[in-house]
Amino acid sequence: MAAEDPWRAQLEAFGNFVRTQRQLAKLSLRELAELATVSNPYLSQIERGLHEPSIRVIKAIANALEISTETMLAQVGLVDDNDEGRVHGATEAAISADPYLTDGQREALLAVYRSYVAESRNTIKRSPKTAGPARKAPPNGTAEPGAPPAAGSAPDAG
Repeated sequence: MAAEDPWRAQLEAFGNFVRTQRQLAKLSLRELAELATVSNPYLSQIERGLHEPSIRVIKAIANALEISTETMLAQVGLVDDNDEGRVHGATEAAISADPYLTDGQREALLAVYRSYVAESRNTIKRSPKTAGPARKAPPNGTAEPGAPPAAGSAPDAG
């Protein structure tokens, strides 16, 4: 038997969470679908873990259930506690969905953004290996030779 796909399991857990919250709110599937402005079959597929909802749909369901969007995003696995509330893919989604950008502008922005992300990931991967030992402050608060003066300190009167 093949190992279960972790993302599929996450979607099923999210669907169960949505269903439970809907039942706690005493809403029928049809009522929640109407409040969230999605179709009944689509919401049913989400609740059964058969469809991956967009961020817009997740936000609409959260609003309809009166739950924070962050809670819903965490349930679907898009917000990680280690990322300080950052939403994975949100920047790319925002660029892609912006109606004021042309296709060429979207492609250019996405290319630049992705290059920055790749550079940051490489820097993060290298930093523990390349970082030297932490340096202690010099005694008596004096600056090292060639270091800029500390904020609020007067320059030497030479």
